[in-house]
Amino acid sequence: MKTKHAVFIIAFFILMSGSAVAQFGAAAEPLPSWKDGTSRTTILEFVDTVTKEGGPDFVLPAERIAVFDNDGTLWAEKPAYFQLLFAVDRVKALAPEHPEWKEKQPFKGVLENDLRAALAGGEKALLDMVMTTHASMTTAEFEAVASEWLATATHPKTGKRYTEMVYQPMLELLEYLRANDFKTYIVSGGGIEFLRVFSEEVYGVPPEQVVGSSIKTKFEMRDGKPVLLRLPEINFIDDKTGKPVGINQHIGRRPIAAFGNSDGDLQMLQWTTAGKGKRLGVIIRHTDAEREWAYDRDSHIGQLAKALDEAKQQGWLVVDMKKDWSRIYPAGK
Repeated sequence: MKTKHAVFIIAFFILMSGSAVAQFGAAAEPLPSWKDGTSRTTILEFVDTVTKEGGPDFVLPAERIAVFDNDGTLWAEKPAYFQLLFAVDRVKALAPEHPEWKEKQPFKGVLENDLRAALAGGEKALLDMVMTTHASMTTAEFEAVASEWLATATHPKTGKRYTEMVYQPMLELLEYLRANDFKTYIVSGGGIEFLRVFSEEVYGVPPEQVVGSSIKTKFEMRDGKPVLLRLPEINFIDDKTGKPVGINQHIGRRPIAAFGNSDGDLQMLQWTTAGKGKRLGVIIRHTDAEREWAYDRDSHIGQLAKALDEAKQQGWLVVDMKKDWSRIYPAGK
């Protein structure tokens, strides 16, 4: 009986071990929110190819640079870029100190909840709003204001906090690349200091690996303490042709993989995929009107036309959010 009992126990643990291994293997499967198909396979094969030592396309870890646009690529961007909505809320918060805004655009439109009228002035109107709400404060003061907004503000359609509207499949992709010795960078038209407030906590991307648009700053001594003052003057626009320039200035290496979603990312994709060796260019296409939004060529936010046309010529991967992603946002969000 003792022998039979011992055999039973051993057999039981063998079966349990096998089950545990199977469960572990399933849990360790990369990109779980990506459906099986061309998009997932292409990414996995690319990573396998460039990390295979001795292979013809092996890339040293130091050169495994992957760059990601933010708006529409890592998190949502409708009905407007989230940093613009931050500026809108700042205008409303500061309005009591500026009674003249009731008759002055773009502030008048914001206060009347007419964003279309506020932005009718185009780039100048947008810059006026950003300079007024983002400048004339220290970098520490701006960080505090942005942090508070991100912790409390909610999206007008979903009711989620903005940092909850990140794409789960892209979070998995960032982690998968880093697990394979890639260094991941955000390269965005958004403000560099706005992005740095949440990039590490939300994306696992440290502040020094964020490339973005910036305003000028200057060093000052205030009450015997050194501060950096944000000035109402543009320093650099990290969008379209500015993205490769920003990559060169901040990173100093040409990436081997680039991920974007709009024509604003076209030049970044061109620059990345024109390099020698194995390269990966990826466009995230918004096709899911039910779980998110469906838009591309005719959208005033995140327009995707030129880059979509060039994707076929260049062999870039176009990810169909509806077909390729089993989930949009993180679980419970």
